[in-house]
Amino acid sequence: MTLLKTLYEKDLYPELVDVGETSYARDCLTLAAERLARGEISRRDFLFGAAALGALPVLAAHAQAQATTRQIVIVNWGGDSIPAYAKAFGEPYETATGIKVSLDGTGPLPAKIRAMVQSGKVVWDLIDFDASKAIVLDGEGLLQPIDYSIVDKAKVYPGWAYHAGVAFYIYSSVLTYDTSKLAEKPMSWVDFWDVKKFPGQRALRKTPEGGIEACMMAAGRAPKDVYPIDIDLAVAKVKELKSNLITWNTGSQSQDLLRNGEVVMAQLWHSRSATLFKESKGKYQWTWNQGLMNVDVWSVPKNNPAGVEAAMKLIAFTQDPQRQVDLLRILGNGPVNPAAAAMVPDDIKMFDPTQPEHRAVQAVLNPDWWNEPSGRGGLSNDALVREKWLDAVSL
Repeated sequence: MTLLKTLYEKDLYPELVDVGETSYARDCLTLAAERLARGEISRRDFLFGAAALGALPVLAAHAQAQATTRQIVIVNWGGDSIPAYAKAFGEPYETATGIKVSLDGTGPLPAKIRAMVQSGKVVWDLIDFDASKAIVLDGEGLLQPIDYSIVDKAKVYPGWAYHAGVAFYIYSSVLTYDTSKLAEKPMSWVDFWDVKKFPGQRALRKTPEGGIEACMMAAGRAPKDVYPIDIDLAVAKVKELKSNLITWNTGSQSQDLLRNGEVVMAQLWHSRSATLFKESKGKYQWTWNQGLMNVDVWSVPKNNPAGVEAAMKLIAFTQDPQRQVDLLRILGNGPVNPAAAAMVPDDIKMFDPTQPEHRAVQAVLNPDWWNEPSGRGGLSNDALVREKWLDAVSL
């Protein structure tokens, strides 16, 4: 049983809802629970973060103070994870507006969103999920265009303000390694693939996000030239590592593979890398070089109950740079507002994927490519990559 489930089931934190499957966002809540247990964050910070993730039954919202009975319903992966959008996005909004923001932690599955919109029975106002899903559902006409007269496009790094989704935090997949087991520091995916110079087992995520891009950089592509991905080349590349490769499903598993000495290096979410670094006093380190940056976005389903304007105002509230710095401090999620980078305290800059020197050396996940037709059997690149990747790492 995870610590998060223990807190929930033993009624130590009865505010929490039960937990679901693991993604980066869900992993954030698990990591926050671990930090709480170690005394690194307060109960207040933990609960504010959990609220931001959808792991509490109530979150809060934005605008001028007013008495109202309206509510905004956010759907999120309110479970075994950790995007806690902290004290920044919760209480202040409800205090300012009187608008109750309720969280549904059952998960923003595209099938559920389709069923709601197509049946005319929409119960969610705001969706928290990855950009690729937003692009697919927007193409099907199921999402409301982001109103950029309310939401400020200038408060999002270029490229992450989509037609029907706008980024609200950034995370990276980075090469992380055990300094006690390696004579030199691996600084690239070419090094990750070099089992002679860097002997030992290594780990990649079992699903291809991040891994397929690492394959292209291992094959010699620069971060800015990762796309379009040569799927056959990338799959052949991961097969080269097969006898030295272990795969992971959850953030905690990825961390434990290094902590337990099963691997000498691994591709981890940067928040997990930061945790290992802190607890080991620098034994485990990572490089931002050739990391892969990705975002989660806010989207609004067509015909949402609270209305488009209310949902857009809540999105705008989350764009405040200081609130995004608070989120970085508590959960490690990188700010999407460019103004936030200069506000990050010196003691946590090394953990921020959005610092200029960190952004400059990373690749950026391209959700458009993932959703494009592959030209094979009517499959999208996403479907084809998943099929070939799972076959390659499972054989």
